[in-house]
Amino acid sequence: MAKNDINDLAAKWFKSGVEGLAAREQAILDAVHYRKAIARPPSGLLGDERTTGERMADKVAVFGGSWTFIMLFAAFLVLWVLINTWILRSAAFDAYPYIFLNLILSMVAALQAPIIMMSQNRQAKKDRQTAEDDYGVNLKAEIEIMGLHEKLDEMRAEQMTRLLTYQQDQIEMLARLLQREHI
Repeated sequence: MAKNDINDLAAKWFKSGVEGLAAREQAILDAVHYRKAIARPPSGLLGDERTTGERMADKVAVFGGSWTFIMLFAAFLVLWVLINTWILRSAAFDAYPYIFLNLILSMVAALQAPIIMMSQNRQAKKDRQTAEDDYGVNLKAEIEIMGLHEKLDEMRAEQMTRLLTYQQDQIEMLARLLQREHI
């Protein structure tokens, strides 16, 4: 693409030169000029590039935020209380205020929270990339629509000019016919 073409498009649609545009807008102008698609499938966003730790964090976040986890953990707590209160009674390894259970719950929360935050950070990064891609697609669509409006306006103006020319020719023909009639 010639540099003038990009400059012309930038001046036309963004009211500035190419130098005043971000790389994203320049890429969109290039896509408009060459009629290239810029949309990408969302499945290709960061999904295949995950490390083992990121995949594990995602799995922990999915499981830790599920009803299955809540039900299993509730069952574990009930079982812990039953074993230490009624089944083992005097030989309970964690008697009534359940201090060891409290320690276990604190450790689970201390480990689970940062893992879930890692997964949320990855999701936020993915969401930002999706939003950036949506912006590019929307901007390209807006430019294309404005271009179509411009073409339609040009076609209407051309058609109106032709119609006015035809009408003027017909008026002249009618005037000549009227002159012949009156002679």
